Amino acid sequence: MTRVAVIDIGTNSTRLLVADVDGRGRIAPLHFDLRTTRLGQGIAGRLLIARAVDRTVEAVADMLAQAREKSAGLFVVAATSAVRDAENRDWFLDRVFRLTGIRVRVLGGQEEALLSYLGVAAGFGEDVAGAVIVDIGGGSTEFTWTREGRVVCRSVNAGAVRMTEGGHDGRAIREVLRETVNEVKKDRPRELIGVGGTVTTLAAMDLKLGVYDRDLVHGHVLAGADVRRLLEELVRAGPEGRRRMPGLQPARADIIVAGVQILLEVMKGLELDRVRASEADLMYGLALQAVKPVETK
Repeated sequence: MTRVAVIDIGTNSTRLLVADVDGRGRIAPLHFDLRTTRLGQGIAGRLLIARAVDRTVEAVADMLAQAREKSAGLFVVAATSAVRDAENRDWFLDRVFRLTGIRVRVLGGQEEALLSYLGVAAGFGEDVAGAVIVDIGGGSTEFTWTREGRVVCRSVNAGAVRMTEGGHDGRAIREVLRETVNEVKKDRPRELIGVGGTVTTLAAMDLKLGVYDRDLVHGHVLAGADVRRLLEELVRAGPEGRRRMPGLQPARADIIVAGVQILLEVMKGLELDRVRASEADLMYGLALQAVKPVETK
């Protein structure tokens, strides 16, 4: 077993996974952390702002310290939508390197999608070839599915932070997703598996969790009626009321509605009325790749 630390620098949050990984692709998670750093604040401007960078760099440094305390031997730090789209991303990458000595890997959209797919397969320990994996992030949404035995990956700039800041309603979100959703639909996936904070938060809310429990969230199935009900409750509660709802992290209260709208548009477009939540995601895929390199092109 190799002890791997993975830090995922996302548009909304920065996350840490420390796990033991073996050569057969088995993952034993040991430690998690999550900070809502909102690096993608002001994402439409394509520039990372100083306050958000400060929050994120501080979180990365602290998470690296946690990983060393847990005796991690391999370190992977990867960034997604907010960093890959930023015109000043080199400034951010340099800030992280000068403080930590770690080089951040910036993932392309399709690369991110495939790594999420690999992570989901490892987390469930089963063949997910008949499913479409949808990763709703802060800046983008990734789709991964199979076509005639080949894995197909797509990334769309429709994330919960991006859609919230852009003032996109359900109709506008549908238009952004339309081309990719129609492409997925042609291959008739049998199941929808959702990863990312929107889907896991909905699972926690459906379970009415006062304290977040990854084991209960992982594999929890939400019917379309459940998702629609939760969206109605979120809208009715308003921004302040959402902060007090069980299962919803207060820091996600301002972007959760857009995230749920993305999910509903995907479900409606694909005519799939159930979504299975997965706690295993991009970070699992990155941990696997660190131990046993996987081609991601």
